[in-house]
Amino acid sequence: MGRPLADQLTQFEEHLRSERRLSPHTVDSYRRDLGKLLKWCNRQQLDTLSELNTQHIRLCLSELHRQGLGGRSLQRWMSSLRTFFTYALKQRWVGADPSAAVSAPKSTKKLPRTLDVDQATQFVTASGDSWVAYRDRAMVELFYSSGLRLSELTSLDLRDIDFADRLVRVTGKGGKNRQVPIGSHAARALQQWLGRRREHPQSAHTNAVFLSSRGNRIAPRTVQERLRLLSQQQDMQGRVSPHMLRHSFASHLLESSGDLRAVQELLGHANLSTTQIYTHLDFQHLSKIYDRAHPRAKRKDDGD
Repeated sequence: MGRPLADQLTQFEEHLRSERRLSPHTVDSYRRDLGKLLKWCNRQQLDTLSELNTQHIRLCLSELHRQGLGGRSLQRWMSSLRTFFTYALKQRWVGADPSAAVSAPKSTKKLPRTLDVDQATQFVTASGDSWVAYRDRAMVELFYSSGLRLSELTSLDLRDIDFADRLVRVTGKGGKNRQVPIGSHAARALQQWLGRRREHPQSAHTNAVFLSSRGNRIAPRTVQERLRLLSQQQDMQGRVSPHMLRHSFASHLLESSGDLRAVQELLGHANLSTTQIYTHLDFQHLSKIYDRAHPRAKRKDDGD
């Protein structure tokens, strides 16, 4: 009869601690994950590792899923099992890895919170006549108008803005350039800001569109902090981030147009699948499109 599974898990834990020199936190994570397997095996009266097969792993995984473990937790659990079985193979405790053919359910990607149209309008129309207020209004209008990433906005130079054609040229991920339209409100806010920008004594020494109070190119962390303060001033429910404004831009545009390819181009996504994950249509909007477009969607009145 083989060694008890509990003893093998103890030896594996010692291996992680003394030979692989993993941190106590990481060793604890392995202990918790493999402890779930041990408890399940005890309930099934499986005392040795050699008794375990692929079906047992699937059954244990299913039970953990029913107990409420999410996709990420189950993926980590499977990863811990595979590390353990790799060690077990080297120790010749098993002849094959019973977890090799088992996949944990994929975790759904969390979409960032989005503003509705009224909330977005409320946020971008912040009041104030100071130099900083004009700059902040231009930034948030441009985020929402053109769906820029934070890094794209902070890297903008004066030559990147074309007021004649109302376009902004941005450098996205991988150094790829694209042109994005500027809405009328954003264009006005930008022109007003550039008028005030000249007031800074250092403005002639940099090509950056957005300046810090010291006259340098504004830093991403400064933009995030300014949006946090604006969120408080505008009585927003929670903090509004640059990513939330970008997501709101994409969502509102997609809900109005239904043109996923156009939104993909405007966001600068290389793959359409990224846009499909990043944007969403609310169910009510989809229902309206279905009712209007599908020949079998319209219901007859009860009296017909």
